Amino acid sequence: MATEIVEEARTAAAIAVGERLARLYGDIAERSMRDLPVSNPKLRVEAVGFHDDGVRVVGIVVTPWFMNVVIAASPLGPAPVAAPPGSTATHDLPSGTYDFVVGEIADFGRLDSLSLFSPMFEFDDPEVARATAEAAMAELRRAPEPQPPAPKEKPVLDRRALLFGRPARDEAPGP
Repeated sequence: MATEIVEEARTAAAIAVGERLARLYGDIAERSMRDLPVSNPKLRVEAVGFHDDGVRVVGIVVTPWFMNVVIAASPLGPAPVAAPPGSTATHDLPSGTYDFVVGEIADFGRLDSLSLFSPMFEFDDPEVARATAEAAMAELRRAPEPQPPAPKEKPVLDRRALLFGRPARDEAPGP
């Protein structure tokens, strides 16, 4: 029961982080990006798949000019290790290890970003952009399938080696 309450609190906090980022990037879209040639006017700002993985908040921000995986400090977790904006921070996700660019957003704080698409002219429909972000988040949350061990190669035997106890052709002679 207590675990469920903590999980609900983490989920609510992560969604709140995503909503806050969507508002901030929405303001940027209206104020600074709307008329720039890099901005796709067919798209809107959205926060997709925000969740708290127990250490940090992970989600995808879709804007008319980029789609980024972002990582922010969890309001219920530890503060991130200090890093200067523009540096690289390596984050382990279930699907693998990725390098994010450390950024700083006014009225928000540190936000580590990994670009998926930029610019966004490949998308003509906000629903397609959202579906792409949802699919990307599902893949990031999926651990890779364990690979079966490679079969051991059998040494090549020849009749003389077998009869006279010599090593096989691909084995080095012993001391």
